[in-house]
Amino acid sequence: MAAKDKKNSEGYSDPTAYAAMKNIHREEDRYRKLRRIILNICDMAGFEIRGPLVLIDKKTGKVWR
Repeated sequence: MAAKDKKNSEGYSDPTAYAAMKNIHREEDRYRKLRRIILNICDMAGFEIRGPLVLIDKKTGKVWR
């Protein structure tokens, strides 16, 4: 995230919103990395996934599809 993302639409510093968005991006990146690893492992083992891959974060309870 760039320094400009630390400011609100009016140009004022908004560290709370910045921290929240940073956490959201961190969670999304964590899911994307895990999904990529799972797909790579399946491919290397000669398998493919033929349906939705649904993951549930044990820590947050968030459902990723």
